[in-house]
Amino acid sequence: MTDQSRAQIAKLASSEIPTGDPMALFAEWFEEATKSEPNDPNAMALATAAPGGAPSVRMVLLKDYGTEGFTFYTNAQSRKGEEIRANMQAALLFHWKSLRRQIRVEGKVHEVAPEAADEYFASRSRDSQLGALASDQSRPLASRGEFLARIAKVTARHLVGSVPRPAYWTGFCLEPQRMEFWMDRPFRLHDRRQFDRTGDGWRDTLLYP
Repeated sequence: MTDQSRAQIAKLASSEIPTGDPMALFAEWFEEATKSEPNDPNAMALATAAPGGAPSVRMVLLKDYGTEGFTFYTNAQSRKGEEIRANMQAALLFHWKSLRRQIRVEGKVHEVAPEAADEYFASRSRDSQLGALASDQSRPLASRGEFLARIAKVTARHLVGSVPRPAYWTGFCLEPQRMEFWMDRPFRLHDRRQFDRTGDGWRDTLLYP
């Protein structure tokens, strides 16, 4: 091994993902991502399970996070909404290519309070609100024209005043039980640290790349 290789490996060893509170580390990484990602730093892959156990995944947007977990909003009658309600656990993946980092999150899911869903729905643009009312998300659609016609009808019914949140539109919060942080490293000697929730905190360990 050359002196240069030894120096590079020593540098890698001195810059491990830190131990401690994974939610604080997430906040730090997320803040960096908001400055470096060109589009949607809050985009995350959401994995659920179909009734037969097959995996099901799609991209959604993180709308809030904190000590309780990671919150997103959706039509509960969509495929993902129905899968969540049938099996209240899921997994998330954040991938920030600009930072060469990713975070995996696994845990239980609970539905947010109606008041929280009302508050967030009211904060959305009017076009997004009308789209939520008009869409039978994940259901078969005969043509694009049919969808646009439904939006026109919904718009005509709500020309003035606030747009009510439909009962099927809600939010879900994933409470993390396991989090894994990954950083790209030269020579594919990537850095991985896994955090598992315990009764009174978190236990963490490094993983082989």
